[in-house]
Amino acid sequence: MSHCIFCAIIAREAEASLVYEDEHTVAFMDIRPFTPGHLLVVPKRHASGLAQLDPQDGGRIFAVGRRLAAALRDNGTGAAGLPADGPRADGVNLFLADGAVAGQEVFHVHLHVIPRTSGDGFGLRGRPVSARRPDLDYLAGALRRRLDSV
Repeated sequence: MSHCIFCAIIAREAEASLVYEDEHTVAFMDIRPFTPGHLLVVPKRHASGLAQLDPQDGGRIFAVGRRLAAALRDNGTGAAGLPADGPRADGVNLFLADGAVAGQEVFHVHLHVIPRTSGDGFGLRGRPVSARRPDLDYLAGALRRRLDSV
């Protein structure tokens, strides 16, 4: 494995503004945030992508992400340990990119916890299109068959 900045953060060999840590997981402020309060949740055990991720570690990062989202949405002053002027969110996006084409830049699985407020400028830019039911049924069947092999 080549140098992994997240492994270096976990080993305390690189700086990070830690928010949460337990035996399996660490969460810290994103150094290039989309919005104020943008966090990353990382399993301590290295996995470059979802195919290498231990299922329990996957569950843990989403559980921690859910707790962080709740802390970001907490409206009580300081109730979540945040100062009254700290990041507050009206909504939260959880985002995980798997692979370069999906936007993954650091190849250590990580869950983005992105606090959202009205007019913050962040959002999905794709344009959904309506699909025909026969096309959806065909794709669903193909994916069901693939599930047997993974």
